[in-house]
This record gives sequence, structure tokens and C-alpha cells, in this order.
Amino acid sequence: MTSTEFSRRRFLRSAAVTTSAIGAAAAIPSAQSQISVDTSPDLHEFDLPPLPFLHGVASGDPLPDAVVIWTRVTPDEAAFPGSGVGLPTTLHWEVAEDDGFGVVVKRGEVISDPLSDHTIHVDVQGLDPDRVYFYRFTVVTGPHEGAASPTGRAKTAPTGTVDNQRWAVASCANWESGFFSAYADMAERAWAGELDLTVFLGDYIYEYAHNEYAGRGPVRKHHPAHEILTLADYRTRYGRYRTDPALQDAHAALPWIVVWDDHEVANNNHREGAANHQPYEGEFSARRDAAMRAYYEWMPVRHTETSAKGRLYRSFTFGDLVDLTIMDLRTYRDVEFWRGGSRQPGDARTMLGTEQYDWLTDTLEQSTATWSALGNSVMFSPLHIGAVFNNPATRPIAKSLSSNILTSEVPMPEINELPLNGDQWDGYDFERRRLINTLGRLNKTPIFLTGDIHSEWCHSIHHGGEEIGCEVVCSSITAPNAAESTGVPAGSALFGAANRYLYAANPDLQHVCLDSHGYTVVDISPDTVRIDWMRVDNVLVPESPTRLAHSMVWRKDHGFIA
Repeated sequence: MTSTEFSRRRFLRSAAVTTSAIGAAAAIPSAQSQISVDTSPDLHEFDLPPLPFLHGVASGDPLPDAVVIWTRVTPDEAAFPGSGVGLPTTLHWEVAEDDGFGVVVKRGEVISDPLSDHTIHVDVQGLDPDRVYFYRFTVVTGPHEGAASPTGRAKTAPTGTVDNQRWAVASCANWESGFFSAYADMAERAWAGELDLTVFLGDYIYEYAHNEYAGRGPVRKHHPAHEILTLADYRTRYGRYRTDPALQDAHAALPWIVVWDDHEVANNNHREGAANHQPYEGEFSARRDAAMRAYYEWMPVRHTETSAKGRLYRSFTFGDLVDLTIMDLRTYRDVEFWRGGSRQPGDARTMLGTEQYDWLTDTLEQSTATWSALGNSVMFSPLHIGAVFNNPATRPIAKSLSSNILTSEVPMPEINELPLNGDQWDGYDFERRRLINTLGRLNKTPIFLTGDIHSEWCHSIHHGGEEIGCEVVCSSITAPNAAESTGVPAGSALFGAANRYLYAANPDLQHVCLDSHGYTVVDISPDTVRIDWMRVDNVLVPESPTRLAHSMVWRKDHGFIA
């Protein structure tokens, strides 16, 4: 179905699910892993909210005195995302100290435009630090005059002495693979004041065609149904995602700091192309530019600090406690080594590019915070899986983790010889070692916050024989994990065997779970970082419970503690 075929009726209705498979869900040995089911869920539709605020509200990029607030207005039924039509609409916006808007501190007007897909960004300035604010938009002109948006909750960054920050860390949400129950849990905790921020590390959308990458789904259908290529396609896909009530609630509940990975453009993209872009699909640069434009339109990012300067990498400060440095690991990277031939001694491919690396170094040098958090969309730590591959029983699990490198042309590896895949930092080892040396030289205590791999991991980071920090990897919101990619039931003993191989081959590995979905809470205090992995019981079930499944604590100048 093309964008022009995305009719009024389909725009006004969206797919949900009540699945006959729920009752057939099998019990599994490992607590809170995703339930394994053998039958596909049924697709059903539900009505969307009325116009004009179909896509909710959002906030992002919090500073001590400012935060970006976002919405999209739909002026009429023809002005669906990607349509390029609809009259400009004047909106009044308000920011208040209370959710009843009794004490309004900032207000103004803004006009939507079809050239920006009727998305609205307001960079609200002059706010107080470390303060919760509430915001809303109201239509001033047109047939929806007086209509009010949902109320959003934002929070500014703190200054001075800061004792604690609690961040939700998330990535990899595939619309067709499951329901966004993890987002619902994030929203509930945020509205209760338990979270300060969401750090989203990429793969907010997936570019694939309907049923091409659905795991045990699809539970609902992509729009457009084909692989997305054009600006209209990307806008339509974002619009589809933002009709999800749980995602809307998670955006409304607290500010997000976001970065893209590959699927916001195309699988395994790099500076000059992507694995999932073919010559018959047109110029890659045109596709990339369209994808980036739609991303800036639909995400709550500060345009003057990002797209206006042609970059997404940026940094944030949370008092004396922690700096968060967001790295863009896609736009500037060289092609991964296995696509460009065998890795040779001295291979110095770049993940960051010269300008971004210099900016990162300067940012780290200027930081005086206790912790250096690095938003990192792909696995930073070395990961070897030769033993998992060599055992025929666990080989499917190895292939699911390393499909980008384990091909028929690669000889069977010996134990510990094979890095996970060249798409991650394993393919850019020279620059990884250079970054570790920079962190060590500057005496930084890094917390790498990572997504991408659809499973839970935790690693120690070493420099000069000393443990200087850790890497925290969240599972996917819904994108297929190793269980769904292989057909091996979640909780199978094969995952236990694979885990034992992984621990033996990777001495810095502290935690791994390959068959879960969810997100991670990172609780930062002056001396410790507590890591809580939150797991969804079953992503095929709407409003499935999300539970604390595993916790670890890393202490400054000590390492992981029991």
C-alpha cells in the first residue's frame, strides 16, 4: 500500500489485537522471560481519538532553564502524516507549575505547516532548574478551535549538587513484533515521579515492509505496508507509531533524550549506504536525508542544537553528578570491515568520524561531573561467540546474534576468535581502544548506555588493568530477540548453555539474558550506579505486566558489588 493509498478510513483506524493464543501460552522455566506461543495472534482494529491531536504530546532535550515541547496537529481528515496537505493551524501553548494550569509561567503561539508535516516544536526558555512543569496546546483557529491537547509533564535538568538521577534506558521498538507494554510501565513510573528522563538509543521505528521482520507477530500492521523509502513513507511510519497509547503516554510523562541507530534509515547504514538499501531503490543519500528530516520533525529534539548544525550528537549536564554525551554512531561511520573486505592489521575504520571524535574529547575534557554517561547505540564492549557457534545445538543462537558476520564465506571460528559482528564497535576496534585510552587519560568514570542487540547485557570497562566503568545494555521494547529469531522457546536450556559459553569467553561480561523484552532503569548516585532490568511478561498480550527481573550495582573505584 503506497502513501497515497493510505486512505482516510485506514488513517482513522489502527490495528490492535485480542489474541486467541493468550490462553495457549506455555509456562517457561526462566522467570519473567517472554512467554513462548506457537500460534500467530489475530489482528483487530480499534478507533483512534478524535481530531486534531491524534499523536499526543512529548518533551525532550531538557536543560536547566529550557525544554522542548512537541505535538502534531491534524487539521482535517485528509492531513494524515506524510500527506503534505492541510491548512496551517495556529496553536496556543502553555507551560504551568501545576497540572490544572493555575500558575502558567510561559505561553505563546505557534503555527503548524504542512512543510513540516504539521509537527510543532517549541523550545521553552526561562524555566527553573530541576522543576516539574506541565504543558498543553490549544487550537486557536479553524474547525477545531478550542480543542486542547493531552497534558504533558516535563522536567528541567538540575544544577549544583545533585544526589540522584533515575533514567529509563530503552531501544528497538518494532510495531509489528508486539505491544508496547514496556512504554506503559515507563509512563506509570514517570507519572509517579520515579523517573527523571528517558534515554532512547535508537530503532524507534523499523523501515521494513509488513510481515518482513515481525518475530512471533505481527500483532498489527505497518503503514505504509511496503518498505519505507521516501519522506512521505517515513512520516507515515512515524505517524503510525505515535498512535500507540502506551508510547504517547511514555512521551507525555517525562522528557526524552534520543538518538537514532540504523532502522530510522535502513538496516546497517553507514556514511555512504546501508545493507538494506539496493540500487533500484534510488540514491541512498536521498533516502537518508528524507529519513533524517522525518526524524527531526517527529522527535522532541532541539533543532537549533542539532539539525541546524547538521548533527545529532550533543551533550547534557545534570549538576555535578553526571554528564550525558549522546553519540551519533551512524552518520559518520565507515562501512563495517566485513563488507569492505577482511580486517587487516592497523585497520583504523572510524565509527565517530574526526569532527565528532574531537567534539567528544573536548566535551569529556571540559566535564567536571562525577560520572560520564555515554549514549551509545551499538555494543561497545568486545564480544566473542566462537564457542556458541561451534556447538551445533547453540549455533542458531550465535547466528541470531551475529547474522551480519556469520556467512557462508566465513570459516568456522575457533573458540574466542570471532567478534560478535562488524556493525558494532567490534568492527571499529582501533577507535574503541582510542576512546578507552581517552577516558583513562582524563580519569573519567564512564557508563556506556547501549541498545541495538535486543537482549540484556552488562560489561566491565577496563583501562590499564583497572576497572574504570561499565556498559549497560537494555533489551528491546519488542524487536525480535534470540528466542524469536531462532524459534527456540524462551526459557530453553539452550539459552543457559549459550550464556555459559559467553561468560567463559568474555571475562568482562557480568550479565546476559537473550530471551527477554523490556527496558532498563539506571539509578545514578554519587558513589554507585544501580541497574534494574525490567522485563515484559509477553509482548503479544496488550497491557502485559512488566516486572523487575535482575539488578546489579557498580560502585565508583570498586566495580560490581554483590
